[in-house]
Parts: sequence; C-alpha cells; structure tokens
Amino acid sequence: MWGLVSLFGIVLSEHMPIPRVLLLIPPLTQLNTPYPSTAHLTGFLRSRGIDCKQADLGIEMVLRLFSRSGMQAVFDRVRLLGEQLPPPAVEMLSQKARYLDRVDMVVGFLQGRHPAVARRIVQKGFLPQGPRFIGKVRASAGLSVRDRAKHWATLFIEDLADLVQATVAPHFALNRYADQLARSASSFDPVLKALSEPPSLTDSLMLEALALHLESFKPSLVGLSVPFPGNLYGALRIAQAIKRKRPQVTIAMGGGYVNTELRRLSDPRVFDFVDHITLDDGELPLLSLIEYLSGKRLRTELVRTMSRENNRVVFFNKGSQNNVGIGEIGCPTYHGLPLDRYLTILDSANPMHRLWSEGHWNKLMVAHGCYWKQCTFCDVGLDYIARYEMAPTERLIQQINLLIAETSHRTFHFVDEAAPPAALKALALGLIENNIRIRWWGNIRFEEAFTPDLCRLLAASGCIAVTAGLEAASDRLLKKMKKGISVDQAARVASAFRRAGIMVHAYLMYGFPSETIQETVDSLERVRQLFALDLIQSAFWHRFTLTAHSPIGQAPATHGIKVLRGKFEGFAENDLAFYDKNGVTPDWISEGLRRSMLNFLEGKGLRMDVRGWFDRVVPRPHVTSTWAATVTRPRRPHDALSLERRLVWIGEDRIANAFRRSSTLSPAQTRWLAMLTDRASPVRPNNGAYPLWRDVQASYPEGARAFQRFLGSPMWRNLRETGLLLV
Repeated sequence: MWGLVSLFGIVLSEHMPIPRVLLLIPPLTQLNTPYPSTAHLTGFLRSRGIDCKQADLGIEMVLRLFSRSGMQAVFDRVRLLGEQLPPPAVEMLSQKARYLDRVDMVVGFLQGRHPAVARRIVQKGFLPQGPRFIGKVRASAGLSVRDRAKHWATLFIEDLADLVQATVAPHFALNRYADQLARSASSFDPVLKALSEPPSLTDSLMLEALALHLESFKPSLVGLSVPFPGNLYGALRIAQAIKRKRPQVTIAMGGGYVNTELRRLSDPRVFDFVDHITLDDGELPLLSLIEYLSGKRLRTELVRTMSRENNRVVFFNKGSQNNVGIGEIGCPTYHGLPLDRYLTILDSANPMHRLWSEGHWNKLMVAHGCYWKQCTFCDVGLDYIARYEMAPTERLIQQINLLIAETSHRTFHFVDEAAPPAALKALALGLIENNIRIRWWGNIRFEEAFTPDLCRLLAASGCIAVTAGLEAASDRLLKKMKKGISVDQAARVASAFRRAGIMVHAYLMYGFPSETIQETVDSLERVRQLFALDLIQSAFWHRFTLTAHSPIGQAPATHGIKVLRGKFEGFAENDLAFYDKNGVTPDWISEGLRRSMLNFLEGKGLRMDVRGWFDRVVPRPHVTSTWAATVTRPRRPHDALSLERRLVWIGEDRIANAFRRSSTLSPAQTRWLAMLTDRASPVRPNNGAYPLWRDVQASYPEGARAFQRFLGSPMWRNLRETGLLLV
C-alpha cells in the first residue's frame, strides 16, 4: 500500500502556494471496494490542510465499459474484425441486442440497486449465456435465488470481459490490467512498446474519466498508486496523457509494486512519464514533495524519492528518520469515491472466498509491519515488513467510529501483514466496551497465543474470519522457512477459531527449496483433513517465488539454491529464477493442487485419496488418516497454568444472575461470584482492570482446596462455556 506514515515538524506556511493534489488508483484492483492507499493518503494530507482529491479510475473505466454505450462500442469494433473472430465471439455478436438490453440492468443489480430483478436474471433465457456459463448453471442450482442471480450476473460480465480481451483490448482483465507486461520486467522496453501503441478502447474509457477529474479539480500534483503489477500499465497511460495535455502538472508514482520491484531502477526513460517515484510509505515522501513544490524545501531534501537529473536516475532521501508512528497519521477517508457504484462479483459460493469480492470493506491496520519478520521467503528487510508498530487502541476505535459515520458501513478489513494477538485482544475489548457493533476480518499468524478463549473474545467483538499462512504443511519445511509454527499448532489454532464461529483461510506454498514430491503430497493430505473437519473453509496454493529482498534471495547458497541471474536491464527486479540443487518441484504437480482446491472449496472430494488429483503417479501420503482429528481433539483448559491472564465475562447478565442464585453456593461464594462477573464484564471505562486469574484464585472465600474443587464443578464448566473467558 502507498503509505501509512506521517511527519512531525513540517508546517506549511499559509502564505505559500500549496499544490492541489489528485490521487489516482489506476486499473485494476478490486471491483467491490476501493484499494485503500489513496483513502489513507487523502486522510493524511487533508489532516495537514492540503487540498486533496482521490479517484478510482479502475471502477470508472469498468462502469463506462459495461454499459449500453460502452458495449455498443465494443460490438461495433468486433464487427469490423470479420473473419478474424474466434467462434465464441461470433456467437456473442449474434446476440448483441440481448447483451445490450441486459447489461445496464445486470450492473445495477451487482451494485445492489435493483435487488428485485434477481428472479428475472435466473429465469431461463433472460440472460444470453456464453462460454463462462458452461457447466456452471446446474452447479449453482443449490444457491438461493439472490446468490444464484449474483453468480449468473457475474458470469454474464465475465463473458463480456473475455470478449473485450480477445478482440478489442488484449491488456484488459477484470482483476488486472496488462499484468504480464510488468511481471519480472527487467527491461522497460516491453512496457514502452505497449505505451507507444494507440490506446485501446478500454484505455480510452479510462482516459475519458481522467479528463473529467483533471478539468474539474485542476491539480498541480497527481499521485499514482501502483500496488500490483497490473496497475503499472494503466498508471503510465494516465501519466502519458497528462504529460501531453497538461505538461505543467507534476506526477509522482508509488505503491507496493514500486516498493518491491523498482528499488534498483536505473532506466531514465521512465521519467518521460512521471517526474518522481517514491519508495515505501508515501505520506512523508508526498509531504516533502509538496514542500518542494511550494518552495519550502530543496530538491535534494526530498525523502525516499527518485527523479531524473542529467539523464540519470538519482535518489534523494533526507530526513526519512522522521517517520512517525501509525497512531499519528489521521483517519483514512473514502470521500470522493463512489462506494455505491462498486460491483459485488460472486465467482464462488464459498463463504470465506466471498469476502474478497463481495461488499464494501473499510480498510484499517492494527499494526504497521510484522512482529515476527523472520520468514526466509518474505521481504523482511523492506519497510512495510521491517518497521513494526502497533496502533493505539483508542486511535483505532476513533477511526472505526469516523469511518462508520462517513461510509455507513460497519464492515472492516484489517490489512495487516500479521495482526498481533495482543493488539487484537485490546481491539476486541475496546469494541465490546464501547458497544461498537461491526463485522471484521484480517490476517494473522497461527500463533498459540490465539487460544480458544481469545478466539471467542474476537468473535464476540465481531470477527467473522481470519487468513493466515500455513505455507508448506510440513514441519521440516516450516523450520527451514523460520515460520515459527508447527503443523499441529496451526491445526489447533484453526480449530480454536472455527469453534468460536470464525472462518479460516490458509495460504499454502509448494516448491520451496529442497521440497520433495512426498512432502507436497503429505501437505495436501493434511489440508484435505483440515477441510474435511471444517477447520479451514478456504485456501490457496501458490508456487514458491524467490524474491530479491528475501533472506533466501539475499543468501541463496545457504538454502541450497543457485540464482540464475540474467542481465539486469535497469527497470524491475523482484522475482528471481533459480536452480534447486536438492531437487525441483515439477510443473505438473501444480495442476493437481489446483484441481483439488477447486473441489475442496465446494466441499467435494474430501474423502478421496489425494493421489487421485494428480495425472502422474505420486507416493502414498505418510500422514495418518486421523492426524487432524487427533491433534485438534478438545482438551480441558488448564486454568491453573494461566496465572497472568485476565477474566472477561461476555455472557449475558441473566445467565450470571442465574448462577448467582444457585443453591449450591454459600452466601460468601455467591458474593464472590457476583464480584467476579461484575468486574469481568466489559464496561466503559474499564482501563484494563479485568481481574487477574491469580487474584481470583487468592480471593476465593473458602480457600485454595475449595477453589480447586470449584474448578471441577459443573457450575464452573457452565460459566466457562457460557462466557467466562481467560485471555
């Protein structure tokens, strides 16, 4: 993300001209909700009194394309191709009138504006059904009418997107834009060649939207956020158009892709399009750039900024040590972004998978960076991982309230690299104490600190899902990765979340250096068992990628691999080709993993021998068929071992009162229980004064032996089951 830091000690003079800043999200990130980079930067700059506007040109381009006029333009161009058309395009062209008649209605439905048309959408013959519908209409029969309509509407849009890509805009895709141009692009030549060609239809629609923002706002500084490879081409097309029509406007570019891929940039031709490229969090570089443009800072005093000087790339970095904490950056704002016009895309009925594509999510961070930062495959040396800092809970609560008031949405996605258990505990208590009702999810590590009780507390605060890296489900490989977890531990943590009613998604990796086919098959068997027991609801396999900034990339020989270094041609560097001296995971294994996961997500094939997913012979798993059931078997909590934990009561008052009136308690014990549940109940303000477990033991009126007997009683078990937590 482009930026989550601030700067103290910079005060812009009221008497100096301050640039008007336009922050843009190029195509394409998500269709259902804005990427959060510009929201955070806009909130930050406005908190410093800077006139700032933001726009998502991705959603604006998509809405222009998937409209009657946009599709009319597509079909007009398709018709001109004549005999060059692939057969599916010929069939869709023959149904042009039906596509044009339905497209506005379908888009409106996916925006949530016309829910009543769901029944019409699923009527036979209402929508033209292209290649995407094949084999999927019958499979969606078990969905509700509303969800089936969302799914069919999604297939309708995907058919049109395929037509656009195959005929009039080869760089177009719904979740990326010219992605292949920017991936591992050591040379700028392919990108430059694409930019030298006439704009495609989708390019033109994007630039039409851009022109309106430039005309209405008249910025003097444009910031382009490039979080992914698929945003680069669109960003440079935007910059190209601005340079041609408004050469006086300064253009800066930053974001996740820039931060990881362009750190060794040496090709000055990039600066024919942009004036400045910033690294790492964008608040401080942007603010220093604004000061420079306002005449209050020398060019040599820019922060983490690349520019061109004498046809060479130069890097300015003065004062970067002034980075200020996550608690000082202000509140993100979505003002100016059309939240009611984003599309809900339903391409999977899996409830966990749907979180990525359905509805708006306000995006915040519990902490900057990663508190673990040891994984050998991760960019642990870069700022977005290395600089770890928790956000103050009070600040988070304030931001949540402000975003609810602004957006009217009570849905939050915490976009941390790995949210710390302690921070999530504090957040959950803050939400409950302030009676703030939200639904939220975020990324965690499979830490043992996520006990069953903590998971129940998170669920009570509104947590509905977590994502976490299981990576290779092999203890040997996890140790080589320095992941800091074991497979058994991950299974127990997933079980704790699931028993609390929280969905779990696991990120999976194959092809790690020295990994054997046997280990890959064993990993798949463990994943199958986790799905079969409903301990995880979603997962995704990706092949190990060696990156330039990871510990393995920095010292490949220590991991038994050799980097196959080609000639660096001055542009991007991140993914590295390598030779594994200890064996290579064959390409064919990826298809079996992909096929199995597609079925697991739909609850299919969970009893099948995992060897059957592969087209070639693979070894039998060395994992017992009862592994997951055995390691996740519920165990009685060892309360006596939790002396430093605090008691929190999330049960209802009437339940507590019922326990207090129980005839099995003496008057002194009744008073003790009343005090316990009262002190353990989340109230505001609480100041963290929940009773410590060791103090609870010491305060029991009948002494230590009686307390141990009480811990074995049905009443204590009922208290624990109905809401008395040790966290």
